[in-house]
Amino acid sequence: MQIESLNKSYKSNNIPAIEFPLVFSSFRNGLWLFGIPSWLFGIVDRSFAAFTDGYVSSIELVHLFTASFFLLGWIYLKPEESSNIGGIGAVRSYAIEARNSIDEHSLHATTARMSELQEQHVIRQEYILPFHYICQIYHLLNLKHLETIHHFSLNNLKVIGVSQIQPTQGGGMVRFQTVLDSPTNVLRIWRQPIVEVGLTLHTPYTVELSIPVYNQRYITVLFNVIPVGANEHKLIIDIYSNLNWPRPLLQVVLHFAACLTLFEDLPYLQRIAQKKVHHLVNLKGISERDTMWLYRRFVKLHGARQVLSLPEAKA
Repeated sequence: MQIESLNKSYKSNNIPAIEFPLVFSSFRNGLWLFGIPSWLFGIVDRSFAAFTDGYVSSIELVHLFTASFFLLGWIYLKPEESSNIGGIGAVRSYAIEARNSIDEHSLHATTARMSELQEQHVIRQEYILPFHYICQIYHLLNLKHLETIHHFSLNNLKVIGVSQIQPTQGGGMVRFQTVLDSPTNVLRIWRQPIVEVGLTLHTPYTVELSIPVYNQRYITVLFNVIPVGANEHKLIIDIYSNLNWPRPLLQVVLHFAACLTLFEDLPYLQRIAQKKVHHLVNLKGISERDTMWLYRRFVKLHGARQVLSLPEAKA
């Protein structure tokens, strides 16, 4: 089904409107997943209350059967898989959506990578945002935004240095070290004080973030940015993981984290969009620090061609 943006125009002093049906769909799926452990907890709680004293009253049986009934009903009311297209379904969905906007070579490279990861697919979220797609690429490839724009959600995570740079034919890869600067950061429970994160530009439209968690367990986030028009793009977030957490719990956590970071991004994306797109792909205006190396690589390989492929909107 074709998805239309609710509001293609926005004011420079307001956070722009995004595709609310997609946001609502992500929230709905997350809420449904959260409901399953909630009802299970209710059943376990009623079971303990009914059987611990050695006598089961009729009222306790009614409570237990009522909680069980609501759990079955909740499972039956499972929403359609719109934002959680798993595994091979995510690959097929992306191939269909991107075929008219992305060149064949880039499309093949992205679907190949998605196929490699498909068995670890956990969630998918989709948004339509009223910005030129290069604004999103600039944001994704700027390492320092992790400690500035996301200082709340990442609880003062700091990027302390780039440890590896590797150019590839279609983009490149950087590995950078992060440290938890806050003693109260909840991530300290399972991760090392210093962790090396990987960021890869696969194609002009696909960025991968690889985050180690613990004991060879990873969370991999694949960002696919599909140009829709001169001032609009579709952002598809697929998250993969080999964590052995209960799947419903992992999905709820990742849905919440993805939504939170997106809303943190919106004011930042708006500030970027206030610049002319041609300025964003001008190498003279891009920092030469290692934290911006991957974006400079994007501009060298694809920048001018991508700008010319979509006419810049008039101010």
